[in-house]
Amino acid sequence: MIDDLDLSFDESERSGDKGKHRRSYVRKRKGESGGSGGRTALALLMAFVLLGVIGGGAFYGFDRVQSYFVTPDYDGAGTGEVTVEIKQGALIADMAVALYDAGVVKSAKAFIEAAEANSRSKNIQPGTYKVRKQMSGEQALVMLLDLKNKITNQVTIPEGRTAKNIYKLLSEKTKIPVKEFEAAAKDPEGLGVPDWWFKRTDGKPAKKSVEGFLYPDTYEIPPKATAEILLSTMVQNFLTVTGEMKFADRVQEERGGISPYEALIVASLAQAEAGNKDDLGKVARVAYNRVYGEFPCNCLEMDVTVNYYLELTGQKTKTSKDMTDAELDDKKNPYNRKLRGMIPSPINNPGKQAMEGAMDPPPGKWLYFVAIDRQGHSAFAETYEEQLRNQRKAEEAGII
Repeated sequence: MIDDLDLSFDESERSGDKGKHRRSYVRKRKGESGGSGGRTALALLMAFVLLGVIGGGAFYGFDRVQSYFVTPDYDGAGTGEVTVEIKQGALIADMAVALYDAGVVKSAKAFIEAAEANSRSKNIQPGTYKVRKQMSGEQALVMLLDLKNKITNQVTIPEGRTAKNIYKLLSEKTKIPVKEFEAAAKDPEGLGVPDWWFKRTDGKPAKKSVEGFLYPDTYEIPPKATAEILLSTMVQNFLTVTGEMKFADRVQEERGGISPYEALIVASLAQAEAGNKDDLGKVARVAYNRVYGEFPCNCLEMDVTVNYYLELTGQKTKTSKDMTDAELDDKKNPYNRKLRGMIPSPINNPGKQAMEGAMDPPPGKWLYFVAIDRQGHSAFAETYEEQLRNQRKAEEAGII
């Protein structure tokens, strides 16, 4: 046995007298009693104790250690029902947190891993969904991808609607009183409109209004929505769209020094006046030419500004032929069609194409236009004589 071998040497061996002492040395080793056996037993005992300690620690820490290697996740399709909102622009991680906070998944990581394994996860739409509690990450993903689970409560805001009209639409859909929208709209900056948007370069005072900033689109109405939430969502959408267009930057660089706010006003005029989307940019050019060009009065002379004032003051809007001379040239009307320079604010909430037309209108010296067909296309003219000829064409076609 290895325990019986002693590889040490006594002094006599070192001196070279090996034969004299080797036999007595061997006898001595064989005659020793119990020493090695005791050491072996002790080693075995220590090994068992050590294994016991390690085994106990592993047993009691198994769940904790396992959590570092296995993603916490529920099994199956869950129980009950709960609603979860997926916000506009939410990332997969944001969705995972919303699901975890609602008690749907056992860990955010469970949903993230399920989404990463399924390429369709990028198709999840913003909105509010009916899901169940204590679902596996995979099952939660399946429910978000199924539009049958989406709670649909949408409202569509058409292009060119005034803020006053939008409040009415929202109130009908949500049962929130119009007066609450009107109260929220009194603080456009509180709704998210940056102060710099109200800067003007034409020397006129800025009128801080939410008009023009309520971007027309289809919106999901979240549960427990308030007037402030809905209007601020529309403002944020406006800022996102105009930011992607680089609207403010391009206007300042390309439109001869006018401000983005003045260009937004022009976009609202084009939205109201153009009978066809093809003409949005040309109508914007007419507005620029009249106010900032060589038009004799440097005024807009557009009847839509009169109608805006009538709506603001609670009066009935009219067609151009039904407007009285007093209405067409009301000195108390800050949106008077003969007012020199640009009007105080947008007169509606224009869409993206109208803003594109105001940001980058086609070149032209047009000062006049008139609709000439049933599709709403207009003929544009540089002189009044040419405008009269176009009007005769419109009369012959039965348009005016």
